[in-house]
Amino acid sequence: MIQEYGGVVKRFGWIVIAAIVLAGLLSYGISTFQVEMYRATVQVSTVPARPDWGLGNSAKELMRNFVLNLRTFEVAQEVIDRAQLDMHPSEFLRLTEVAVDSSTFTIEIEARSRDKIVAEIMALTLADYFADERTAYYAQQDKRDRIEVKIVSREIEAARYQPQPVINALAGSVLGFLFGVGLILLLIWIESGFLRTPDSVERTLGLTVLGAIPVSDSDSNSAIEMRKGVPSPAVSG
Repeated sequence: MIQEYGGVVKRFGWIVIAAIVLAGLLSYGISTFQVEMYRATVQVSTVPARPDWGLGNSAKELMRNFVLNLRTFEVAQEVIDRAQLDMHPSEFLRLTEVAVDSSTFTIEIEARSRDKIVAEIMALTLADYFADERTAYYAQQDKRDRIEVKIVSREIEAARYQPQPVINALAGSVLGFLFGVGLILLLIWIESGFLRTPDSVERTLGLTVLGAIPVSDSDSNSAIEMRKGVPSPAVSG
């Protein structure tokens, strides 16, 4: 069994190596043409005013509603006006994401842009709008029923997430390896349909091979000459 695997590696190993190299180089090359994009993230805390189990569950349920209200054209336009951004509300919504972490009572606001500073402004301005709107609303409620909304930290720094040639090249190499292995398995499967060895005969026909007729050099030369149209010399008695 080990010898069979060794033979497969010797015959087809180059296919895997070629697939890995080509896929890695292709992924790296494509990455160099990608536009630079930056991502900024702001966390907003939404902690209940008192450590009450019922109020805590209510706050968790409300967090989904907060996200729903933030993902509107009206809010996007308000944030664009505040930050004096040159974009359409639909573009702003496409470049921003709002997620909920109910385990920590936080809402994570993410903004993406080709400009690092613009990404930071987008995230902070949307967070400010949400904190101001919720603070104004809960100021009219009983203190015991309020939810304190505040930005966890304003010290944020947008990080570049695109392009990443090295990571893309590694991912491409993994895909190339899988493709190469799959191609080898396909070739082996195709070859298994041919009766090349006694083992393949026994495995396919279910019969025991008692012997094999070897091909002699004279037979091989005769076959070659016949293909070339040269008659074989007659053998005298």
